[in-house]
Amino acid sequence: VVGVVLGALPFSSDAQLDPSFYRNTCPSVHSIVREVIRNVSKSDPRMLASLIRLHFHDCFVQGCDASILLNNTDTIVSEQEALPNINSIRGLDVVNQIKTAVENACPGVVSCADILTLAAEISSVLAQGPDWKVPLGRKDSLTANRTLANQNLPAPFFNLTLLKAAFAVQGLNTTDLVALSGAHTFGRAQCSTFVNRLYNFSNTGNPDPTLNTTYLQTLRAVCPNGGGGTNLTNFDPTTPDKFDKNYYSNLQVHKGLLQSDQELFSTIGADTIDIVNRFSSNQTLFFESFKAAMIKMGNIGVLTGSQGEIRKQCNFVNGNSAGLATLATKESSEDGLVSSI
Repeated sequence: VVGVVLGALPFSSDAQLDPSFYRNTCPSVHSIVREVIRNVSKSDPRMLASLIRLHFHDCFVQGCDASILLNNTDTIVSEQEALPNINSIRGLDVVNQIKTAVENACPGVVSCADILTLAAEISSVLAQGPDWKVPLGRKDSLTANRTLANQNLPAPFFNLTLLKAAFAVQGLNTTDLVALSGAHTFGRAQCSTFVNRLYNFSNTGNPDPTLNTTYLQTLRAVCPNGGGGTNLTNFDPTTPDKFDKNYYSNLQVHKGLLQSDQELFSTIGADTIDIVNRFSSNQTLFFESFKAAMIKMGNIGVLTGSQGEIRKQCNFVNGNSAGLATLATKESSEDGLVSSI
């Protein structure tokens, strides 16, 4: 039934979320989440981008309900093995660390869905990006949907028409698309997500003509033709770990890493070009638009009140002890927001 809500009324539960939801039941939740992420990011600065991406990949599949965190069991087909997620999403272990710390302080109170949402905002702030008051009060899903993950998550090779369609399904408009894409101002991507642009774009046998030729040579050095595809490169060659407006400046000089990035600026006559130009010249405008889009995305198809549950462990629904021995989740060397956030 959540799927129906998602398509028709993405913000139906919006009014029930409140930034002060845990004021009395878990007042320290924000500082607990922040401390775990801050510690992890000291040794792994890439994790900040990964946690924003994890929230995005959760919300685009049956709403912001922590369905992405559910492992395979006898009854659940995990979204973690969907094509946009497998060997690609990172941060599952960090979410578990956060959940443990939060449970120690306030057992049975804070949902994994809210932890994902808080983690995304805190990651933005720790990377010197915008901060916002996160609406809270989500419940966790009892199900996952791998089919919907394969269907709904935009791919790095999407053109602008496909990108707009994927966001429209979620009730997100063109400004939201361009603003949320700006999360690619930090983090890393695997060669496999853009290598076709370097050697054989759209099966032409040639590189993507919208790619800066100097940047092309730089990327070819990292990603040899026929290589393994797992080498990493920065989304933003200028300030790789800082949340700023440079993503848009990079697009203007044809240094968008993914096809789905460069499409925002290089699609002839597109209405996204003006938005890219405005964000590139005005970081405050970008930050305000990003905040608004993140809050909007965080409201998609949420479960509240008597819906869903507060999971005791983020990888399993309550009462399902099957597979708890394999709680340690698979991590990978991937990073950044590799589908097209």
